[in-house]
Amino acid sequence: MKLDGLKIGFAVTGSHCTLHEITGVMRKMVEEGADLTPIISYAVDTMDTRFGKAEDWKSKFEEITQKKVIQTIPDAEPIGPQKKFDCLLIAPCTGNTLAKLSNGITDTPVLMAAKAHLRNQRPLVIAISTNDGLGINARNIGTLLCTKNLFLVPFGQDSPATKANSLVAHMDMIPDTILMACEGKQIQPILVDYH
Repeated sequence: MKLDGLKIGFAVTGSHCTLHEITGVMRKMVEEGADLTPIISYAVDTMDTRFGKAEDWKSKFEEITQKKVIQTIPDAEPIGPQKKFDCLLIAPCTGNTLAKLSNGITDTPVLMAAKAHLRNQRPLVIAISTNDGLGINARNIGTLLCTKNLFLVPFGQDSPATKANSLVAHMDMIPDTILMACEGKQIQPILVDYH
């Protein structure tokens, strides 16, 4: 029960191909004692894709966490004043969310949750999943690496032969990254072989 007693916001953005893996991580974290609250971006809230229907994903997140999904900016804003979480996780974190976060843009429930949480100087953990991590989003990853109270789940190139710029976090390393982040430390190494 290594996550026992930790209150964690589990924010999910629209890397839809990763959502199945994320639900497994959610289940494992709950089994390890974490008190999870799901937060979703507008893409997760509204888009039906070949990976599943939006309503089914929301139901699954609520079933796993036993909490109602936070899906609006007004519902995410009190996270800061109420100091709701010991740690906030964004997993998967798309390139779109990365770019907005590194530039101070707050136009989704996930980004509002991050902004509200960071005002309390508590750890924000990012598990990236983006096809342009070594492209235009490389500079945004660099900015976030230098941001106080922000920690990255170790990541690597998931398909260098066919998608040379694509980066994906090792989602199975989320719990250990959170534990280190709660001590103010970045888990190492950050750059790891994906396979």
